[in-house]
Amino acid sequence: MTIVHIVSWKLAATDPAEKAEHAAGMVARLGGLVGVIDEIRSLRIGPDVVGGANWDIALVAEYDDEAALARYQVHPAHVAAGAYVKSVTAERMAVDFVV
Repeated sequence: MTIVHIVSWKLAATDPAEKAEHAAGMVARLGGLVGVIDEIRSLRIGPDVVGGANWDIALVAEYDDEAALARYQVHPAHVAAGAYVKSVTAERMAVDFVV
């Protein structure tokens, strides 16, 4: 079994330069968790390139099972990255499913 974890955020900033800076900060912090948190099987993150009604940044990650996802979510490195993410985002959506 594999759990796919998809998260998307709308950034709080409205200034394009500030949004780009915050998106880069999220990519660096969340992408930097690979190799730090053993439960991450794969993780891809990046800012939206199309614009319009799309959300600003998305993450797609895979975990072996729900227990691995739960361990990832409470890992101190993820909690620290999450604090930054919460400080620069206005909205968040997530979905987790089995493949």
